[in-house]
Amino acid sequence: MGQPWAAGSTDGAPAQLPLVLTALWAAAVGLELAYVLVLGPGPPPLGPLARALQLALAAFQLLNLLGNVGLFLRSDPSIRGVMLAGRGLGRGWAYCYQCQSQVPPRSGHCSACRVCILRRDHHCRLLGRCVGFGNYRPFLCLLLHAAGVLLHVSVLLGPALSALLRAHTPLHMAALLLLPWLMLLTGRVSLAQFALAFVTDTCVAGALLCGAGLLFHGMLLLRGQTTWEWARGQHSYDLGPCHNLQAALGPRWALVWLWPFLASPLPGDGITFQTTADVGHTAS
Repeated sequence: MGQPWAAGSTDGAPAQLPLVLTALWAAAVGLELAYVLVLGPGPPPLGPLARALQLALAAFQLLNLLGNVGLFLRSDPSIRGVMLAGRGLGRGWAYCYQCQSQVPPRSGHCSACRVCILRRDHHCRLLGRCVGFGNYRPFLCLLLHAAGVLLHVSVLLGPALSALLRAHTPLHMAALLLLPWLMLLTGRVSLAQFALAFVTDTCVAGALLCGAGLLFHGMLLLRGQTTWEWARGQHSYDLGPCHNLQAALGPRWALVWLWPFLASPLPGDGITFQTTADVGHTAS
């Protein structure tokens, strides 16, 4: 019997739209940063050593960010290409009528991706991909380094924005920070001033959002839960913090945050998972 996702698995324009919009926003941030550093007030005044350290930090953050984005987009956490036929007999697996296949525990069907995802956590709207067994590690590292990059950009844009705000009244400052679009449409600020305020605002908001997401998923990571399991209060796969970290990040879980291409193979296959009940039977 044919699988619906096998015929419709190619990503069309709607599926790529979130990624395109995110890429356009990232390009806007890069252009604004280049404009401020090259044609505007320039970077904050630093000594030679501090400048070298800042450049090294920027290169480290950018390489990690781009590397984890690439790994996240290349990794397929779905059941495509996974032999599941007959493996769920007598094991209580659910049946997905859209995919016309039995699916293992912790899997779920994504209406956006139109396929079941192994150990499905959620669908990432910004990148247009599901987060699951195969790409959870680069997703977590992406949150960490995206927060660092956005915070770094905010610091670099800070002196220029501060100089702009000091030239106006407190009310004008608050309106520019909170309602930059309204200030632009009413002619109160120039396009360059709007771009500076808007990009800085979105970088700060993005850093806070990524930081909050990292804290939330860090909690789930230590508990061995997915977002779906957390929402339903399920703790069936909590094997203790150390085992949970290894199950999601591999044996080198403490080092994978520093380099996206570090080899740290996952111990499982995304189909079968050890449960707390299994650990209890083994111990007894």
